[in-house]
Amino acid sequence: MTRAFVAAASVAIGWVHPAQATSETAAMLDAVAEGAVLEVPASWPVEVANALAVLVRRRKLTEDDRQTALGWLRVLPLRVDHEMSSLAFSRLSELATAHHLSVYDAAYLELAQRRNLVLSCNDAPLRKAAVQCGVRLWE
Repeated sequence: MTRAFVAAASVAIGWVHPAQATSETAAMLDAVAEGAVLEVPASWPVEVANALAVLVRRRKLTEDDRQTALGWLRVLPLRVDHEMSSLAFSRLSELATAHHLSVYDAAYLELAQRRNLVLSCNDAPLRKAAVQCGVRLWE
């Protein structure tokens, strides 16, 4: 069993919005239910909350669904990494530039790399960068 993994914000949306769910996101939820810990950069809660607000504005999610999702997400076993702020102007910017990523996505890559964790994401450029950097992907 995977004891810990990094999950991008898009993965969390797949957990709470049926149209974004995949067999991979379901397997990750199973891992969490079995005791795996989610390791996330400090920006993760803000990114997830923003994505849910956007889904409500686009009428793809109701406000009640958003509130339910926020309540459920609050109790996930998260280990929040606060080092991203100190790395933003150095390592994160370097990774973003080298791999044509946003600095937000570089934070997921850097965290998985630094902690030697599996990375879970739906974003093709981030997946490609992970492979190039030797970071294991959730398969």
